[in-house]
Amino acid sequence: MGDIRERILSHLENNEDADTLFLAEKWDETHQKIVGAVKSLQIHEGIIDAEQKVSSKLELTKEGRAVADSGSHEALIFNSIPEEGILQSEIMKNVPNAKIGFNKAMSAGWITIDKSDGAAKVLRKVEEITDSVQETLKQLQNGTITKLSDSQFKDYKKRKLVTEVKVTIYVLRKGPNFSLTIPEPEKDLTDEMLSTGSWKNKEFKPYNFNALGIMPQSGHLHPLLKVRAQYMTIFLEMGFSEMPTNNFVESSFWNFDALFQPQQHPARDAHDTFFISKPMNATKFPEDYLERVKKVHAEGGYGSQGYKYDWKREEASKNIMRTHTTAVSARMLYKLAQQKPFKPVRYFSIDRVFRNETLDATHLAEFHQIEGVVADYDLTLGDLMGVIHEFFKKLGIQKIRFKPAYNPYTEPSMEIFSYHEGLKKWVEIGNSGVFRPEMLLPMGLPEGVNVIAWGLSLERPTMILYGINNIRDLIGPKVKLNMVYNNPICRVGIEQLS
Repeated sequence: MGDIRERILSHLENNEDADTLFLAEKWDETHQKIVGAVKSLQIHEGIIDAEQKVSSKLELTKEGRAVADSGSHEALIFNSIPEEGILQSEIMKNVPNAKIGFNKAMSAGWITIDKSDGAAKVLRKVEEITDSVQETLKQLQNGTITKLSDSQFKDYKKRKLVTEVKVTIYVLRKGPNFSLTIPEPEKDLTDEMLSTGSWKNKEFKPYNFNALGIMPQSGHLHPLLKVRAQYMTIFLEMGFSEMPTNNFVESSFWNFDALFQPQQHPARDAHDTFFISKPMNATKFPEDYLERVKKVHAEGGYGSQGYKYDWKREEASKNIMRTHTTAVSARMLYKLAQQKPFKPVRYFSIDRVFRNETLDATHLAEFHQIEGVVADYDLTLGDLMGVIHEFFKKLGIQKIRFKPAYNPYTEPSMEIFSYHEGLKKWVEIGNSGVFRPEMLLPMGLPEGVNVIAWGLSLERPTMILYGINNIRDLIGPKVKLNMVYNNPICRVGIEQLS
């Protein structure tokens, strides 16, 4: 670039003016390279004057270059005819672009057709020809000529041999501050320039505010976070409020006992639950509520006979990694029961839970649970089914079925199934139910208040949406960062989930 700038200045020193297209052809450089050097010189105010003009230039098309190399279509037709002539059908079959070439050769008077023997036979009408089309295109190609007559241009353009290209050129002249020496402007304003005042006599490179610049490094949302945001939007549209879920460590009391889940239940075994060694036990509980929970477990109450076993506080105080976010729902419902008068609520949560699972392609020791809870007077199973239908409709899932199931803390309970068009079968997508009176009444909620709830995982719909077959490719230490960078924004819709 520097060498071309110096050659431009040297040329202007010895000549009045020049245009960039002329210089490109003279020095056998690309026009764009000459223009780049001119723009670099324009940074230095007054060295050169550059007047922009738009010029047209003729260029050969691909077909035009083939004609310049091998001859025009009509010349190819003429050269394919032997002295004794040839059948027209043979020419049309064997010579490229025979139709246009035949017509042009006939118009030029180079060939004739003899039908005396019945078949159309093509004969030469002249001894030799001059292929003026090829010669003209060669001259355009090597720059011997730059223009065509109007009739030639119309004919060649119609035959798609040439095309007219608009070229932006610059006419160059010496500027008022013309110099053969190119001053290098300062790129940065330094502390030293400011302290000494030398910046006043410096020339600085101007800022190009139209330049796009380099895209800054930025973070990328994990697919789980994208899908989570979509679920949150749906809950908020339905009038739900988010529950605080920032306590991964929970006591067995809130995780199991408050949900009317007996202490001898298999889910409370170390094979299914992660127990915490330090601190091993929780110590603070709402004592009056704890006594009511103990009583309904051990003796019954509120119309229930309970489980009839020796309920132990030390078992309830064991700290665990929470196995479901329903523990959070229990805390929120107890807090709601303390507020008088009772006000209906809609809660939701999306957060991590932990199970002592065997790891495989569809199971990890931790996953995300999505939970919706509605508390109001006289809610029924029909209300639960209606809310679930609306929730999954917003997800794009239209075909829903319910199957009776068992949960320790809901009665009735239902598993939720959706028809998977790809698999051509019904697949389980969630669980639901109405919280039992043995869970709600010890909290202090008024009689007649029912709580409906449902839950599903976050990982499974995310894997379906993004076409991921192994859960360990979605979350965990082996996740590939390119997967996070390259996956698009999540759009939950019928086409993806139905």
